[in-house]
Amino acid sequence: MASAAPELTSTLPVVDLDVFRHEPQSAEAQEQCKLVAEALITYGALVVKDSRVSETDNETFLDLMEDYFAQPAEQLKKDERPELSYQIGVTLENTEKPKCKSDDNCLRIIERLAPEERPLDVTGHGADPKCRFFYKMGERPPYETQFPGLNLPNVEPEGFKDTWKPTLDKWGHAMKSAVEGVAEMLAVGLGLSKDAFTEAGKYGPHLLAPTASDLSKYGAKDTILAGFHSDLNFLTIHGRSRYPGLNIWARNTGKRIVVKVPPGRYLLVQAGKQLEHITGGLIKAGFHEVIVNDATLKAMN
Repeated sequence: MASAAPELTSTLPVVDLDVFRHEPQSAEAQEQCKLVAEALITYGALVVKDSRVSETDNETFLDLMEDYFAQPAEQLKKDERPELSYQIGVTLENTEKPKCKSDDNCLRIIERLAPEERPLDVTGHGADPKCRFFYKMGERPPYETQFPGLNLPNVEPEGFKDTWKPTLDKWGHAMKSAVEGVAEMLAVGLGLSKDAFTEAGKYGPHLLAPTASDLSKYGAKDTILAGFHSDLNFLTIHGRSRYPGLNIWARNTGKRIVVKVPPGRYLLVQAGKQLEHITGGLIKAGFHEVIVNDATLKAMN
């Protein structure tokens, strides 16, 4: 069985994808699959270890993202596609508003949390002061789709022609391979065929979606960078960030979990709304926020 990763909160289970990849029919692999299902049912999240994940690739990816988002706003705006609902290219800061700001059901979820476990107040929060870039990693369908907007070509920023595609493709492939492995393990853990979920999502966009915030402008303690929300997709997978500040909520206890993904071959996986719907609510989408906290300030200094 996998042991807890170093420097990682012990609250979230750690699953070993390598065991499943190498001997999927083994008793140990089957136990790991059950652990995936149990973790997502109980917490809405887990940590996955995958030996294919390279810390060097993550660092190269983060370096490129920092260089890209450090450009002037007028340069970034060239990569914006609001007419396509921002589903490719960049979304600039102060554009997106967290759904929970105005969603009664979400606000009731916050009200039911113990006061000390609640997220920072989103009701007085405007749009998130974060930027994001959507880069599709999906396979184009071999037929005429009714949703061409989901299969538009990626935006390649000026000035990054030599590095953008190879860097994003390499890191994106690692993330996509890992999350597809988790989806297969989940299917097995739920008593389904291994490809039950991956076949359903085969021709999805599979977005690599790095986010960035300018901490020279938004670096005060308790600044909300991404307000309390859940994701619309099937599974969200997070690589390690250089700046702490991600909080998630365990669905069984309502406890806030401060996430620390250690260097190496570990990734964080959270359930999204598509998974909640396809399992009839057995697995619920995980809520999370990104804020400036003491650990963020320490990393900045």
